Amino acid sequence: MELLSTALLALFVVGYLVLAGSDVGLGMLVPHVARTPAERRRVVAAVAPYFLASEVWLVAALGVLAGLFPDLEHELVGALWPVLVALALGWLVRDAGLWFRSRVDDRRWRSLCDTALVAGSWTLAVCWGLVLTALVGDGLAPDPFTVLGTVTVVALFALRGAAFGAERLVGASEAESADAAARATRPLARTALAALAVTVLVGVGLGGPALVRPEVAAVLVGILAAALAATSGLTGPMLSRHTSALAIAVPGLVVALSVGTPCRPLPG
Repeated sequence: MELLSTALLALFVVGYLVLAGSDVGLGMLVPHVARTPAERRRVVAAVAPYFLASEVWLVAALGVLAGLFPDLEHELVGALWPVLVALALGWLVRDAGLWFRSRVDDRRWRSLCDTALVAGSWTLAVCWGLVLTALVGDGLAPDPFTVLGTVTVVALFALRGAAFGAERLVGASEAESADAAARATRPLARTALAALAVTVLVGVGLGGPALVRPEVAAVLVGILAAALAATSGLTGPMLSRHTSALAIAVPGLVVALSVGTPCRPLPG
């Protein structure tokens, strides 16, 4: 039963990260990939269907967490409440920018909503990086492992968004946005790979995080490094659709499969 509970949590967390990585990551890159009003409108149109779907997966993950992992839920709320408050605010700001952008036909209003989209997306990526790193490490501590782990997760969100933009922004008038997103995949993959390597070295130097299944975490980190290395190559933009999804899924899998998550028995 514990295996089934862990598998459910891993499924919903990974589903959320892969979908949210698309809309949050692309929202982070709006200033880079969307320079004109038409391009920004195209980005919003590409993001809108995905952020609703990702929130469904998040609600399912929270339901599994509250019902089957109450100790972990209490630890999250008790130890990480400042980050969770910031995450909720970033979520509201990002969603407000998406929902209300087309309600007023004014250039300054749309610019304000675009700013909310970018700021909210960055806030979500940073907060999720802090949450995932805190769960893998020794909580929310101001140490190099927390900072570097957060940077790695933020880079993975941006990489997923760039790969998503390279695929979804293709069109007669938006080809430049798609090309800009595709060109960003390789440097973002290299950044994430470098941050991952330094995070692992720092974690080992500090004695390593307290993992219940370190061998599983080692395999998952190896898979993440391989996906980022493949994306860093000359054919990286062509592979990024799949490698970015695999990469953003790994932090969630590490938390679900390697961190001690005591669960309650499944109800009859």
